[in-house]
Amino acid sequence: MNLIRPLLLINPNTSLPSTVLMLHSARAALPPCYAVLTATATRGAAMITNEAELAIAEEEVLVMGKARATFVSAIVISAFGNPGLQALRQRVAVPVVGIGEAAMLEAGAGGRRFGIVTTTPALQGAIERVAQQLGLGPQLTCIRFTPGDPLVLAGDPRQQEERLAEAVQACIELGGAQAVIVGGGPLARAADSLSQRFELPVISPVAAAMRLVLARLGPTSEAAQNQQA
Repeated sequence: MNLIRPLLLINPNTSLPSTVLMLHSARAALPPCYAVLTATATRGAAMITNEAELAIAEEEVLVMGKARATFVSAIVISAFGNPGLQALRQRVAVPVVGIGEAAMLEAGAGGRRFGIVTTTPALQGAIERVAQQLGLGPQLTCIRFTPGDPLVLAGDPRQQEERLAEAVQACIELGGAQAVIVGGGPLARAADSLSQRFELPVISPVAAAMRLVLARLGPTSEAAQNQQA
């Protein structure tokens, strides 16, 4: 008998198109025995660009996560600032992973120096706090932001990817990064594309979160994959 295991991907932004992008990235990183359910915030910002919006997102994450936790094997919070991560972990019985947390743990594995590129400079403090909380602050060599309004840039995916590519290159050449994270759930498509363009690892946080979920589910996930095969 095939065993399908459901995961919940929470988009703390209110943009449904962003949820679709994240869903594609998540599915591509998972074996076929996993189904990805999604929940999208109904209150807050279409794209989280500052800490006030991040705080609203935390409230939405708690509501969505608690309402659905009994129906899934794990929950992924798909915003780079990990809104509501610790609070939701205290309220549900399933593993909860944040994409910012997962990406930084993967990028910094083995003491590797890493950089972060993203489009939202007002979230620099939140990003640095995540690195410090994970004990990875000394390994974070640089954070590079694309120029211009992040919301305007989001409306031009091709230009967004090229500006992120320039930032990745700067992290490698000027920051000495050995791996680079493309920081943001709504940047999932660009992150997946950029991961194919550089010799050094360019990490998509959504994909990294799926890999971390598989690791935390442990032998149960392996058994499910064997049954599916």
